[in-house]
Amino acid sequence: MLGAALLMGLVSLPAKADVPSHTVPGALNYVEGQASIGAESLSSQSVGSVVLQPNQVLTTTPGGKAEVLLTPGVYLRVGGDSAVKMISPALTNTQVEIQRGEAQVEVDQIFKQNDLRVLEDGAKVVLQKRGVYDFNADQHAVRVLEGQALLQDGDATVKIKGGHEVALNDPALKSREFNKTAFEATDDLYRWGSLRSAYLAEANVDQARVYLVNGFYGPGWFGAGWYWSPWFGAYTFIPATGFFYSPFGWGFYSPLWVYRAPGFYYGHFYHTFGPAWATGPHYGQWGRGSAGFRGGPPVARWGGPAGNEFHGGESHGGGGGRGGAWR
Repeated sequence: MLGAALLMGLVSLPAKADVPSHTVPGALNYVEGQASIGAESLSSQSVGSVVLQPNQVLTTTPGGKAEVLLTPGVYLRVGGDSAVKMISPALTNTQVEIQRGEAQVEVDQIFKQNDLRVLEDGAKVVLQKRGVYDFNADQHAVRVLEGQALLQDGDATVKIKGGHEVALNDPALKSREFNKTAFEATDDLYRWGSLRSAYLAEANVDQARVYLVNGFYGPGWFGAGWYWSPWFGAYTFIPATGFFYSPFGWGFYSPLWVYRAPGFYYGHFYHTFGPAWATGPHYGQWGRGSAGFRGGPPVARWGGPAGNEFHGGESHGGGGGRGGAWR
């Protein structure tokens, strides 16, 4: 029975086979509930084919969410009852404006040549480091969960470090510490983004090995960038070399390093993103400690349903960490 199921997965053709293997900044990567760009309603069929163009606005209903790709390794996630305008999708000049509601940006990889900015209430926020950034136009707040940002509002310039926020409607315009733990536990968009990051990390492990042939990079490999995973129905980021951990603690591997990923397996099958996936067995998240995320190039050890786990040493692929546990 299991062998037959795996065989069916291997021979089945992935859906949306006409989706390009690579994409550009502004591409829609996921939609949940009701969302639209202008008068165009978005659905799962829009993923991989619709791109948020300059001056276009993506809006969601109270129950809707959307994920948009920015520069390679950077995700924009839009919460419910929100509106985000694309100002510029250029690789060296990437700007979006939060017009209403909440949006978050996950920065997994950023270079000095990138100029990644988010506008809110007339202020410009330059994202400077790998991290997670929250923008809430209804609350007039900018929060840095992890990373570092530089807020520019008129003549004022404020550096915002991890665990700090700035109230844009406060004349003092100062960076203040906030309860990061409580925010992460209660903010719906943050928890949703963490699940999305985990899901895309699984897609990375699955897709990176497609470009590994006899120990060398195989056909279709063009270096670091967005790569379509037909089995996960989304674009995932694959780094050029080594591996790194996202701010949520999930591992992303290059083709030559993917064999180090926990839960490495052979054979394809379709995946869906939702409550059933979130509570089932899947790729494990790194634990978090006072010094950051703990993880490492793990050696997978498969056990029974209650015993799947991995253990590893120290990471040297970019992002780093120690230890880790399957869950």
